[in-house]
Amino acid sequence: MEDYKNASKHIVVLAFPFGTHAAPLLNIIHQLSDACPNTIFSFLSTQQSNNSSFPNKFHKIKPFNVRDGLPEGYIYSGDPNEPVEYFLKATPGNFIEAIGAVVAETGKPIDCLITDAFFAFGGDIADELNIPWVVLWTAAPRTLFVHAETDFIRQLVGINGSQDKSLDFFPDFSGIRVSDLPVGVTCGDLDAPMAAMLYKMGLELSRATAIAANSFEDVDNKVVNMLKLKFNMFLNVGPFNLVSSVSSFTMDDSHCCLDWLSKHKPSSVVYISFGSVATPLPHELEALSEALEESEFPFLWSFKGNPEKQLPPGFLERTRSRGKIVPWAPQQKILQHPSVGVFVSHGGWNSILDSIAGGVPMIFRPFYGDQILNTRTVEVVWGFGLRLEG
Repeated sequence: MEDYKNASKHIVVLAFPFGTHAAPLLNIIHQLSDACPNTIFSFLSTQQSNNSSFPNKFHKIKPFNVRDGLPEGYIYSGDPNEPVEYFLKATPGNFIEAIGAVVAETGKPIDCLITDAFFAFGGDIADELNIPWVVLWTAAPRTLFVHAETDFIRQLVGINGSQDKSLDFFPDFSGIRVSDLPVGVTCGDLDAPMAAMLYKMGLELSRATAIAANSFEDVDNKVVNMLKLKFNMFLNVGPFNLVSSVSSFTMDDSHCCLDWLSKHKPSSVVYISFGSVATPLPHELEALSEALEESEFPFLWSFKGNPEKQLPPGFLERTRSRGKIVPWAPQQKILQHPSVGVFVSHGGWNSILDSIAGGVPMIFRPFYGDQILNTRTVEVVWGFGLRLEG
């Protein structure tokens, strides 16, 4: 623990270990570490998340594991929400235990707490330690605004009311409908663990010393200005994938996607990726495969799963000359390649930022969470994408 003895400041970081949360947080911490050479960072997440987020050791960023809340002998049921709910039940106790262990092990008091925005309890921990609380928001500014204004939205549109009602009572929201909002804002099970967590987050973030967001100043300017008025300090510090030097370790192109793209004409290739969590239903995969086959466009598909079992019989063989299907692809570099003409996506915020950076129009099949609101924003507010219907 020599690094801790020599450091002038000690910052503890609490990561949300699911989806695309821990990696962007680590990216920005790496940037801070480069800018603050006398500061040591303790990065707290589950063992599984830390194992995937730390393929390399980072100087002055030390991972520590927290309990994931899973019962002993737990067998994954196939429901992706289940591990999240077990983890949420374990918070904040698992983090409080881990923070105590970090201080005891390192002998270094904590000078600042940085947390994922999901952890509203971060304010209580920071108050107890009498230190600043800095929050990282990894999604779109518009989504954060909706969660911060949930009570006001519920007052005006009701609970489980008309899904077609516009949110035109907010500036630049006239094209957004109630049906575009994440489940748990005005409809669905408002007491579900994720919905309750996001609702509490919206209430508590005004306590934060600062909120750092994975966005840039002009991406949603009117909404960003409203957030600046609402919070103590709202800072656009993204896109994380573009500004962070740590992103280079995720740019492996072991499947030679870029070489393959270079063999095609400008703006001719369809790039497809639905993220790392959800997969379209079987009939949707069949419809998309048929469309790709009939269109005769070359395509690059980052496919989560087993394409031989999940795609129509014979599809791989019939499209082999103009299609490439890989288990993982360097998305940022792909979307900046001149051969890519359109991006078929789930509407995740990181994917939208990558597409903006590459200047590539989008086609959406959103699944859950903020993806529907993201899709609607790109389609009707910004105008560089379309949502698949049916």
